[in-house]
Amino acid sequence: MSHSTGLPALAVLATGFVVFAALVLAARLKRRDEEGARRDGRSLLGIMVQGIAFAVCGSGPIAMALDPLGFPSLALAAATALLLVGAIGLFVWARRTMGRNWSVVARLRQDHALVTAGPFAHVRHPIYVAIALLLLATAIALGHVPRLVMALPLYALGTWLRIRVEEGLLLAAFGDAYRDYARRVKRFVPGLF
Repeated sequence: MSHSTGLPALAVLATGFVVFAALVLAARLKRRDEEGARRDGRSLLGIMVQGIAFAVCGSGPIAMALDPLGFPSLALAAATALLLVGAIGLFVWARRTMGRNWSVVARLRQDHALVTAGPFAHVRHPIYVAIALLLLATAIALGHVPRLVMALPLYALGTWLRIRVEEGLLLAAFGDAYRDYARRVKRFVPGLF
């Protein structure tokens, strides 16, 4: 099932994906693997499941029926842009706050620090919130909002697989300090969950 979209929303989405991917790649290239870092490849399964959620949102026909300069098309582009700005801004803030602790695959450095400042003072997993915003932007821009019924549970499963590994590493490394942090700060939405 697909709803109509317009060229402006697709252009905004493509630009947002390029910017997000460039930021992730730049952060990955900047970070060096250190000897003694504990990497846990089990988080790769979560990454794959999250990727499937994006594939579900991105697959299917795209109905380019909206007038590019009409209000519905421009409103769709604005909603997409708002979600992308939120996703990119939250990712950059979290990535900078994490510094050398950040990585795509779950790992602990020998000098790993428990990060509780910046966005981590509000939610424990702001980068997954940012990626969820990217998923929503994808569905809206492509006119695939109904596909979120399948994509959101898949994204939640992939995220759960990843955080289970990450939180296990942090609990093993920081013990009571991590338990106290987890009691104070919710995973994804301040004050809720």
